[in-house]
Amino acid sequence: MKSLFKLSTRVALVAAALAAFTLGTAQAQSAPWQNMGRDATAAEVKAWDIDVRPDFKGLPAGAGSVSLGESVWENRCASCHGSFGESNEVFTPIIGGTTKDDIKTGRVKGLEAGKSISPQKTTIMKVATVSTLWDYINRAMPWNNPKTLKPDEVYGVVAYLLSLAEVVPADFTLSNQNIAEVQQRMPNRNGMVFHEPLWKASGKGDVKNVACMKNCEIDPKVHSFLPDFARDAHGNIQQQNRVIGPVRGADTTKPAPTALMGSAAAATVAPAAPAAAKGSNVSGLLAANACTACHGVKNKIVGPAFTEIAAKHKGRADLEAYLAGKIKSGGSGVYGAVPMPAQPQLSDADAKTIAGWIAAGPR
Repeated sequence: MKSLFKLSTRVALVAAALAAFTLGTAQAQSAPWQNMGRDATAAEVKAWDIDVRPDFKGLPAGAGSVSLGESVWENRCASCHGSFGESNEVFTPIIGGTTKDDIKTGRVKGLEAGKSISPQKTTIMKVATVSTLWDYINRAMPWNNPKTLKPDEVYGVVAYLLSLAEVVPADFTLSNQNIAEVQQRMPNRNGMVFHEPLWKASGKGDVKNVACMKNCEIDPKVHSFLPDFARDAHGNIQQQNRVIGPVRGADTTKPAPTALMGSAAAATVAPAAPAAAKGSNVSGLLAANACTACHGVKNKIVGPAFTEIAAKHKGRADLEAYLAGKIKSGGSGVYGAVPMPAQPQLSDADAKTIAGWIAAGPR
């Protein structure tokens, strides 16, 4: 009987334990966050998985000639980077500062201390892998309409840039088949330094500093800062973010935060849509086409303010049609050397909507 009683007791305890486990599991499964979202589909993952590694994994099949790249460059890139990658009023130079000897050695002489032969360090001087150029152009360019270039066009643009740097000849066609060979001619291919702590979890830290997190005996000093009067020199940076990618711009119409970023004291609010555009689709068009990255409503950023444009052409009989044409075709010279990139992605109706808003006097 005692043995039977002990067995019955054990069965009861096991049953109770199983019941408790089942109840706990059911409660955990019924938690509100358990049923949120879903697994990404293979197609969704593929749409985001577009990066190209230095070993060229992820590089799509395709080919583009220097000639094709030059054509794309003039139509989509030169307005911001100059016809020969030398830059203009907008971005820093891409090409320049490398020599034929750099191509042979894979180390750019101009980057060595005291031996700079270029007034400014260009992209081609610093970048070590051709995959970096391909990947960045494919994902982030053109500035006003990223991810709209076809793979062959990206190959062509990269080929054109490399031809300007004399890495490839003028009649070259870059493709996924020969890009690894081109890598062996990149001027700074041997210029990267392998820093072990960045690759081994057991290694020492990748930085050496004397600042501390607690029990501090050293008072860290800020050696440089942007003075208050210069914070808004180029308009509100927060309103100049592109429509894709992380938002990092600070609200430069306000004083610099005195508290750590992320705290309530340092929090900033998202920029409001132009007042005159609220309630219409104009604000959506301006945001979707990155117009406010270059133009403020009342202040110049890269290009003139919308109010300045309206005032300059006030009284013109065909103002709306003129502005719509300028928006679509771009150009330079009307407001100095700063170019206006063409906006071929805009429909005629959308260009007319934005032009009408400017002509009416944006507020």
